[in-house]
Amino acid sequence: MNLLALGVWLAVIASTVVLFRGLRRAMPHAGPAPQLLGLSEAAFVTGGPGGVVDTALVSLLGDGRLVVGGPGIVQVRPGAQGSDPAERAVLQAHAQAPSGWLYQVRYLAMLDPAIQETGDALVARGLLARPGWGHRWRRRAVAQIIVCAVLLVLSLPLTFVALALQPDPGVPFIVEVFPVLIGGIVLGAAAAKRARQWVSPAGQRALAEMRTRYAGLSTPPVQTALFGLRGLRDPYLRSLLVPAARGTRLAAAQHGSRPPRTSGSVGSSSHSGGSHTSCGSGAEVVPVVWCASSDPGGSGSGCGYSVSGCASSGSGCGSSGSSCGGSSSSCSSSSSSSSCSSGSSCSSSSSSCSSSS
Repeated sequence: MNLLALGVWLAVIASTVVLFRGLRRAMPHAGPAPQLLGLSEAAFVTGGPGGVVDTALVSLLGDGRLVVGGPGIVQVRPGAQGSDPAERAVLQAHAQAPSGWLYQVRYLAMLDPAIQETGDALVARGLLARPGWGHRWRRRAVAQIIVCAVLLVLSLPLTFVALALQPDPGVPFIVEVFPVLIGGIVLGAAAAKRARQWVSPAGQRALAEMRTRYAGLSTPPVQTALFGLRGLRDPYLRSLLVPAARGTRLAAAQHGSRPPRTSGSVGSSSHSGGSHTSCGSGAEVVPVVWCASSDPGGSGSGCGYSVSGCASSGSGCGSSGSSCGGSSSSCSSSSSSSSCSSGSSCSSSSSSCSSSS
């Protein structure tokens, strides 16, 4: 039993070392003194493209360029113009969403190339990791947790067997392996959590520096960019934006559809709007996009690239704190509402649009 216990110790230690070394090598490394170049980049690190759009919505709603036309519906004040790419993306998204539902405007603005390319810029500077970078190591971490838990359960009957064969076997087998198996479970859980993070250590430091720089400025757009909607103190704006962010997830859950994912550059992302569907008359699909994340800067939950298909006037893509699932999917161009949600794992796939009545 002593040899078996030694084998268990060596196996768990070796597995843990390989796991953390793999995670360290897979996470991108930034250059010297990396910095965020503005609040838009800080908002992307904090909340993905959804965070950037939320910041723009707070600015537009706060100064009256965007007004509430009904429960969950917004209208653009005549002559309103955006002061930065994110605000212009919101105004353009509203033009593509005639119904004016805030959650749909939010989703369409998230797909705008100007916002999508922000994520690629952060990846290029080592502040964010490529979506899906840690899936392999997360699976290994989960496998280590399961194996250690199984061995922990089996160690008790093995201890009784050893006591039956040898009346005085010395230290019981379960006592010998208990510390390393518990350690393997705890460290495996820590590795699995780390593998879900898409903000690199350099990105976390850069975000902390940005928060320190703007510590004395508590305007709603700044607080939303730096802390997400949880940092928004204005009760009126929270009553509008929190349900809008939640509404996309609820719509996606009701329809149970997931947008597939693929790899590539988001620089070529484009979408065209129609009177009833974001696919337009040509039934184009939206190429590679970043999904939204609830709080990547804080919780480390990630989201990746996806290919989104048609979205009808009553549809939206859910923004969640998990990675995006990939699978083949199709969508139809119709007036009925549909939605897509961000799933849990990433892979390359294709999506297609088909016209249906």
